[in-house]
Amino acid sequence: MRIETYGQQLEVTPALNEYVQSKLQRLDRHFDQPIEVRVQLGLRKPAHHAAADLIVPGKTLHADADGENMYAAIDLLADKLDRLVVKHKEKQQQYTARVVPDTL
Repeated sequence: MRIETYGQQLEVTPALNEYVQSKLQRLDRHFDQPIEVRVQLGLRKPAHHAAADLIVPGKTLHADADGENMYAAIDLLADKLDRLVVKHKEKQQQYTARVVPDTL
């Protein structure tokens, strides 16, 4: 999994980058194929803002979260992305589970 973290009018410290990496690493368990995540961190007064685009085969999932500090925003973002991935996987399984009746 490739995670790209950047800041919008905010310097991304190594500690923030490491925290994003550790929190979003759990998304990798849902996919066998390589995925890409682009995380944007920024300030929206009075809250801290984190947004991410998760690029999976065939689709791009987007989530954003606000928190009282950057670590809380990243935690919320990771939870939202995890729920989005589970929902996406369920939709894929339902689509592939549909069986077209054979016409003989």
